[in-house]
Amino acid sequence: MTLLPKNSSLTNVQPEENGGNQLFPIFLKLNNLHTVLVGGGNVGLEKLSAILNNSNQAKVTMISRDFLPEIHELASSHEGLTIIQKSFADEDLDNAEVVIAATNDSELNSYIRQAAHDRKLLINVADKPELCDFYLASIVQKGDLKLAISTNGKSPTIAKRLKEVLSDGLPDELDITLQQMSELRNTLHGDFTDKVKKLNSVTSVLVEPKLNLNKNFIWLIWSTIILSIAIVVTALYLKEPGFKRFVTGIDPIFYYFLGAGFVFAMIDGAIGMSYGVTSTTFSLSMGIPPASASMGVHLSEIMSCGIAGWMHYRMGNINWKLFKLLVIPGIIGSVVGAYLLSSLEHYSHYTKPVVSLYTLILGIVILKKAFKITRKKSADKVKRISLLGLGGGFIDAVGGGGWGSIVLSTLIAGGRSPRFSLGTVKLSRFFVAIMGSITFITMVSSDHWQAVAGLILGSALAAPIAARISNKISTKTIMVSVAVIVILVSLKSIITFISHPIKVM
Repeated sequence: MTLLPKNSSLTNVQPEENGGNQLFPIFLKLNNLHTVLVGGGNVGLEKLSAILNNSNQAKVTMISRDFLPEIHELASSHEGLTIIQKSFADEDLDNAEVVIAATNDSELNSYIRQAAHDRKLLINVADKPELCDFYLASIVQKGDLKLAISTNGKSPTIAKRLKEVLSDGLPDELDITLQQMSELRNTLHGDFTDKVKKLNSVTSVLVEPKLNLNKNFIWLIWSTIILSIAIVVTALYLKEPGFKRFVTGIDPIFYYFLGAGFVFAMIDGAIGMSYGVTSTTFSLSMGIPPASASMGVHLSEIMSCGIAGWMHYRMGNINWKLFKLLVIPGIIGSVVGAYLLSSLEHYSHYTKPVVSLYTLILGIVILKKAFKITRKKSADKVKRISLLGLGGGFIDAVGGGGWGSIVLSTLIAGGRSPRFSLGTVKLSRFFVAIMGSITFITMVSSDHWQAVAGLILGSALAAPIAARISNKISTKTIMVSVAVIVILVSLKSIITFISHPIKVM
């Protein structure tokens, strides 16, 4: 909430002379002040909601001849809110410290304003900027971080749109950074200058991510990319003695899988899912056995996810705490799943309808969240991240895909930032794909390396393009796209299973 007292010297400076917004922004501790709000209609409810959303222990007295039912509901759940059903009188402001006039009677609002000024009280008059001593700003909140937006009363709509942009653009994880900085501040010793130097050193990572992120991790990324390329090349030479003949006389199926891999990776890189599911479905339709299809998907994802993960890292789309919780359990689940699928190829048919039903529900949840204005608080976020990574890695290996559909969908449905979740899921998928691929290579003997090679090259070409596209797409677009693809793919899988049920021998 921003205030400007009428008797302040700042009121003597006219906006026309100096230009710009002349308001002085401050934050009030409304929990310690007594606010009198006159008006019990829609405008009064809007003002009351703004107060309680920011200061839920605020002491507010509402005065009106009539009240909306919603106001009575708020009064029952907020001890500090008192409603008095009567006409306004001057003495109602005797114990007030802040006043808000929100009636539909302009003459009454002017009368309340005069009564407030007679008592030297600050007042906000709804929809009348020229009568206000202060405005109620649009608020963006991420935990303890709170930003107030003011357009000097010129356009509440612009303030609302800016609020939506900042709310979507600023990650919820900023509050974690804020709490960690508070803990660091409490540990600092020395004089003020020493503390400032230390904090400057720590916070420089926020503006120089390329120089200050963990250099060991950068080396790990590049080393693993080189290792992944070596794994793919070695697999081609060891598993296909006629690989050189294949290169000189390319089978047309290579080009089919090259184009399919490019298209599927473009979609997956932009929204973080569907590559495994779509690639596996395409492979099976081309006559590739389930284990070979899953192996091809994992081998191709090594390079595509490595490139995409690196691009997301460079663009600052990685939540490192989330990454650590996902990657190790994901690797374990992937290795176990790859081993089971290689041993029992029919295993994926039993898990697929269950996974499809789960992802269908998640798709519906995400679609609802995409069109819902309010966001869930961080307390609603998914807590068992490691268990999610373990299950996602296992089902991904067994079913030939599902890491993005399960892990990313669950994270977004649980209230996490779509863009940071996307980058983190892509980077962790890189390591999961490596270990799953090694397991498949040691267990599966395949005669379909031309299809695998096509997927590898097509997905690798699409990865850097798709990663940049994802950084340009709005949060709502990502969420809607994720929901639609998950719902369609899940429904297709469920319908196919119902139409062609597995016969128990």
